[in-house]
Amino acid sequence: MPQVVRSRVRALHGPPPVAPMPRRFRSLADREAVAVLHRAARVLMEALPELTDRLVEALREQEPAYRSAIEADAAEIWQEVHHSLRHNVGSLIQPREFREAAHRTSRRIGEARAEQGLPLDAVLHAFRMGGAMVWQDLVDDTARRHPEDIRLLVHVAADVWNFVDEHCGVVADAYRQTERRLAWRRENRQRLMTAALLDGTAQIAELPDAAAMLGLPEHGRYAVLAVSTARRAPHGTAQPPMTLPAGTDALWHPGPDAEFAILPLSRGEGAAESVAPLTGPATDEEDDEQPGGPVDGDAELAALAAGLSAPPGSRVGISSVVDGLAAVGDARRLAETALRACPAGGGVVLLDEQLPAALVVSSPGLGSALAARVLGPLDRLDPADRDVIIETLTAWLDSDGSAQRAGARLYCHRNTVLNRLRRFEQLTGRCLTRPSDAVEVSLALTARRLLAG
Repeated sequence: MPQVVRSRVRALHGPPPVAPMPRRFRSLADREAVAVLHRAARVLMEALPELTDRLVEALREQEPAYRSAIEADAAEIWQEVHHSLRHNVGSLIQPREFREAAHRTSRRIGEARAEQGLPLDAVLHAFRMGGAMVWQDLVDDTARRHPEDIRLLVHVAADVWNFVDEHCGVVADAYRQTERRLAWRRENRQRLMTAALLDGTAQIAELPDAAAMLGLPEHGRYAVLAVSTARRAPHGTAQPPMTLPAGTDALWHPGPDAEFAILPLSRGEGAAESVAPLTGPATDEEDDEQPGGPVDGDAELAALAAGLSAPPGSRVGISSVVDGLAAVGDARRLAETALRACPAGGGVVLLDEQLPAALVVSSPGLGSALAARVLGPLDRLDPADRDVIIETLTAWLDSDGSAQRAGARLYCHRNTVLNRLRRFEQLTGRCLTRPSDAVEVSLALTARRLLAG
């Protein structure tokens, strides 16, 4: 009564104080159930080797993923199960003393099984099988030794199964962390190996491992594709900055100035059949002069160049065909050469179809010197006049020396084209009907177009 009175007095003079959170006490039945649990768990600890044998055998029979692991190293699996049971059953008796050790054991199991490649579902199933076997042994021992106490175990059933779920969570978390770490390590090794192949720094002894890691044939036929876009994709993004024809395999790798793709090419008679419509029927003489391998590679690269889709302004260079992973570094350098031969406004250059341009960009100093020597006299003209002569000369060469077709391109009469060409010959001292001069003029124009600025 005095306590009630004091409470009412406080209520009149101010808000009641915040009541403290009630402490949770186990009921008498709960405490008796814990004692029963501890007693049965101690019996279980004494029979731990036999329990381990039964659980390992159950895993062999009911979990296919563990069956192969047990067959590979039965002693290691037995020790792992025994160690886990000892800490987990001990946690039922002395939670504070065994909790951290039990968690460490579960984490190590999750990490080890992730490294081994066992499915996570199989590992969690094994833990739940162990929990079910431990609980059944606790119930069986109590029913056999102290049947009057069997009803008390109901009060701790939730605690036991919560304990099992807690360790399943620990295992799953350790497994996923290890899986992410292994995936990052694997992807990093793949990136480093791809970079080494493209740089040409991969050791010969490393090539078999590289082929297995990247899923590429060591002695296959390859080309390398180099892409440079006005707006580069973020470094290391999974999506390349262009789309290849359907069915084209490519291993992409980001570089500082361009994106590269290693392209494994077809080989053998199947490749020849697949590209035959692209090359058209060949005569007997062509069959004798051109072996099937190079033609197949050329046709496959031509089909690739025709079928790829790149954003506007993208520049794409495709190397020649090389043999073997060891030559991928050479292909990358050829692809960079093809990329430098691309027009500044964008386009696709297949190196084998632009070898003169490739020669020019491979030695820019000599290319600039050639342009200055051949076309330098035109720089003394008015810029507009000079550009007209260069445009006419380019159109005439692109028209295979036909003044008629060049005039159609330039919307002028063929005689106008011929007059401009004669003026070029007078200014430069070159004769366009002389083959050596025509070659020099063509290369000089290519150098001026590709090396300008």
